Amino acid sequence: MKSDFLIAITQLAAEKRLPKEVVLEAVETALISAYKKENAAITQVVIARVDPNTGEFKLFAEKAVVETVLDPQVEISLSEAVKQKKDITTGTILSVPVVLPTGAGRIAAQTAKQVVLQRLKEAERDAIYEEYATKQEDIVTGTILRKDPSKNIFLELGRTEALLPPSEQISNERYRIGQRIRVFVIEVARTIKGTQVIVSRTHRNLLKRLFEMEVPETLNSTVEIKRIAREPGQRSKVAVAASQPGVDAVGSCVGQRGIRIQNIVNELGGEKIDVVLWDEDPSVFIANALSPAHVLNVRVSPVQKTATVVVPDRQLSLAIGKEGQNARLAARLTGWKIDIKSATIAEDEKARVDPEGEAILAKLEKQPVAASVTGEQKMAIPFDVPARHEEPPVPTPEEPFPIVEPITLESTAQATQKSLRFAEDILTQRPLADEGRGKKAKKKGTVKKEREEGTKPKKTRYEKNDYLDDEDEIV
Repeated sequence: MKSDFLIAITQLAAEKRLPKEVVLEAVETALISAYKKENAAITQVVIARVDPNTGEFKLFAEKAVVETVLDPQVEISLSEAVKQKKDITTGTILSVPVVLPTGAGRIAAQTAKQVVLQRLKEAERDAIYEEYATKQEDIVTGTILRKDPSKNIFLELGRTEALLPPSEQISNERYRIGQRIRVFVIEVARTIKGTQVIVSRTHRNLLKRLFEMEVPETLNSTVEIKRIAREPGQRSKVAVAASQPGVDAVGSCVGQRGIRIQNIVNELGGEKIDVVLWDEDPSVFIANALSPAHVLNVRVSPVQKTATVVVPDRQLSLAIGKEGQNARLAARLTGWKIDIKSATIAEDEKARVDPEGEAILAKLEKQPVAASVTGEQKMAIPFDVPARHEEPPVPTPEEPFPIVEPITLESTAQATQKSLRFAEDILTQRPLADEGRGKKAKKKGTVKKEREEGTKPKKTRYEKNDYLDDEDEIV
């Protein structure tokens, strides 16, 4: 009987994933409740003890040692107490064994069962809370169980369920039942229903923990992750720095042939990740943060915490990014307000500020110019760039202007007539209009001739035998 009792205690502890001592404590509490249920008139304090080796359990009642007993339930005489413990004195508390009833009733057994279940449930809740409280701000792996109409996703983490609210979900990700995903624990709270674990897929520290899992150098602090700027599901920027000289921080995070960074990208559903080098100099850090764009110049204003960045014309769109994403993430990563300009716009603004042509001089300084000119040598100055303080050359009187012959209208008409050729010059000669034609054509030609001479009156379009040409007027 005793061995069966210990086996039952061991199985219950393994099923609930609780220590054996916790289960024994619950059984002791149940025994006390059952004893008081059978003896409702008892007002003394009762203690139960279960031997973990033999499974034997006993009940003890605590009584005060006095000279004269007034209440036998809570007091014991000194002469009786000395029989159990020789060195006891008055005023102390003595645990006196209680005779257990031969058989417990149905109500007492039901009470003991309820007490055991309640105590085990409370102990299980406490154990779950303590387990996941240590995992707060860490990564856990869960399996998607179900979705509710509010778009909340519930994940199974093992001993409890986790809640993935819509605000912590990546917008372009599709979640399906049974899918295993990694999530970041942002909160662990106790509720009436038990331990509630709230997880996230959009938290930026999720990216940091993934780097620590994939890159050993970040876990042992050889490479330190300084800052992270993230737009979940789209793109992220991570600033890293090496704590030891000779360590390539960016190369360590990317890995050989990009295998390390590719594992992180796959875990985040294809989210693009830019790993940039952190620098104490704000101008250098801003230039690195705008990667992959090439930066020509960075001018910072520490008071207003703004920076003006000049990039090549063909890389302006790359520096800004799609819908300003690259510039926006760079501003979040550095903490500076960044204004990006192309090289052409920057030169124009510089020329407007300096009307004497400082931009032109800067351009000329880049070209090699001869220090002295002798013989047929000429200075290497572009023909389209005037000198700063030189005036344009004036023609000398010794070089007369060329004489141009006047052009007359007659010569122009003759040249035009010679250059033009008409259809009758090109086509072969044909017979006259009245040759080789019928009566109507001959009559038409005769009528036209008479009208030109003024001997034939014009006809209206409504008269018969009208053979007018399109050039004649209609009355």
